[in-house]
Amino acid sequence: MRKIFLYLSVLSMWFILKPQQTLAQGKGNKEQYKVSCIGFYNLENLFDTIPGENDTEFTPNGRNKFTSERYWHKINHMSEVISQIGSEIFPGGPAILGICEVENRSVVEDLVNSPKLKPSGYQIVHYESHDHRGIDVGLLYRPEFFKVTSHRSVPLRIKDNPNFKTRDQLVVSGLLDGEPIHIIVDHWPSRRGGEKRSLPYRMAAAKLTRSLVDSILATDPNAKIIVMGDLNDDPDSKSVIKGLGANPYRNKLKPGELFNAMGSLYHEGIGTLAYRDSWNLFDNIIITQSFLNTDKTTWTFYKAKVFNKPFLQQKSGRFAGYPWRTYVGGNFMGGYSDHFPVYMFLIKKK
Repeated sequence: MRKIFLYLSVLSMWFILKPQQTLAQGKGNKEQYKVSCIGFYNLENLFDTIPGENDTEFTPNGRNKFTSERYWHKINHMSEVISQIGSEIFPGGPAILGICEVENRSVVEDLVNSPKLKPSGYQIVHYESHDHRGIDVGLLYRPEFFKVTSHRSVPLRIKDNPNFKTRDQLVVSGLLDGEPIHIIVDHWPSRRGGEKRSLPYRMAAAKLTRSLVDSILATDPNAKIIVMGDLNDDPDSKSVIKGLGANPYRNKLKPGELFNAMGSLYHEGIGTLAYRDSWNLFDNIIITQSFLNTDKTTWTFYKAKVFNKPFLQQKSGRFAGYPWRTYVGGNFMGGYSDHFPVYMFLIKKK
């Protein structure tokens, strides 16, 4: 069993962390830190092979010819990625990982019991939602780091469209090294039909998320809340900035605003998915300002990253550098996902 946390030291606020290395802050002044890793990954159509009400494509006789061999190939690929997220500092996979595009709890159980993830002992929080494609969000966590105290699933209702079906929003509360934190895992409605035409649905999702955040803050104004997910919008999109109230600029935060930890990466041209020669960063990690404390005596935001290692990328052709997908147009490509994972590190003084 690995140690629960790695103890680290810093040269300055923006030090370079290295596994199991102690660094000095100033002459003769050593400060040691604990570190944790929290991430999110869109697993892109992690379906089983059993025909279901909303699933005809991902079956052995369906359009994708999704056999058991291909299913276990997908499971092993997903576990390979998860086991490496944040491993430069935090071995064994993130302490907490939000996921989306999973068909049911069974596929998530197969994932966490795969050879590369089983040693980490991941536990699952999952609810079935009423999405029209039959996909859900979920949360994986390593109980040696994070203790779940409560969880619930909140459906998105569209007042003028009662037949609209999409993913529920998952709210999980718990203790990270004894400190209370709250996580909201989202997969907002897609851009199907066009970005502008579909925007009202994402605005509705954003407002629901904001109401969940505000309900927690009403009880504890200093609550540490993490919103993570595939929002199908970028950090500078109207739904994220106006609907959710998430600011991508740390130095321009106003009272009550959330901080989008992926904003600076997006403005540097880094994305999590590509479409028609353009990059988007739909996979966001957004936090309350309580994570930005300067004394670092409690969990403090350190750095956010996109996990875009070369093995996750298309190797050649027109789409070289794009995420290497499992399927493209019904053709089995043997890749991973159409999204790169995202993650962040938190630190606090020992």
